[in-house]
Amino acid sequence: MAEHLRGHLAMLVFSLCIAGSFSLGSLVANRIDPVVLTAARFVLGAAIMGAAAAATGTFRRRAWVAPWRYLVLGGLFAVYFVLMFEGLKTARPVQAAAVFTLTPVMTAGFAYVLLAQILTRRMAVALAIGAAGATWVIFRADLRAILAFEIGRGEVTYFAGCVAHAVYTPMIRRLNRGEAPVVFTFGTLAAGAGLLCLYDWREIAATDWRGLPGIVWLTIGYLTVFATAASFWLVQYATLRLPSAKVMAYTYLVPSWVILWEIALGHGVPGALVLLGVAATFGALWLLLKDEDEDGARA
Repeated sequence: MAEHLRGHLAMLVFSLCIAGSFSLGSLVANRIDPVVLTAARFVLGAAIMGAAAAATGTFRRRAWVAPWRYLVLGGLFAVYFVLMFEGLKTARPVQAAAVFTLTPVMTAGFAYVLLAQILTRRMAVALAIGAAGATWVIFRADLRAILAFEIGRGEVTYFAGCVAHAVYTPMIRRLNRGEAPVVFTFGTLAAGAGLLCLYDWREIAATDWRGLPGIVWLTIGYLTVFATAASFWLVQYATLRLPSAKVMAYTYLVPSWVILWEIALGHGVPGALVLLGVAATFGALWLLLKDEDEDGARA
């Protein structure tokens, strides 16, 4: 399989893994402090990736040159996850997932500044369509709410986190010096865990870990394995094979996956008008993937 196709497959799996974090996260967002939750998943995720790196023999001394790189990346993703769960205290999972689909537009801007990656016309149109569809879903298909710019506090909080995520993606390519994805992921998670523990160590120490509800531990387990360790590795693997904007284009699939998660959890189906916005994000993804022949060589 060609390298760019491997990158696309990685991001397809990534979108599925991430979607579960919205539905499960909304169930526990008000039961545990967001910083504590994120610190726990980072610590456990670092342990998993560290073990994987040790088992595959990919640890190299050169990976620890300029360790500040991991602090930058770990800090960015820590901010993203903390604000995500802070936002999910009030934002609905589908609307939060729609906010996430605004990330490719921001990523394209940061990729231009950091990597000089220039969008093709087709990619620009696709991102515009995706952003329009996401906006429609975020405002729950209410034209009056759009005109009045009535947006929930949770969505605004999570949007701030998505800005950090948008910077993170091109920064991977900017800061990676040939390290294996599993080692680079370990460094990022370990640094993020350290920063969070320093920031909120009192709350972490005061948490009644044994008294946490089962759903919280289930969510922590899912987030650790699928939405942290696996997703970190998948994004870093894909970013080294695809343009940053195209990597994040797969976020357009997340609202659809979230809708399926919500149906499975018995939370109902969004209205038909909201689904029109989701359909627009599918169109954006199709345009970006159709552009493969034109700009794939620059990945």
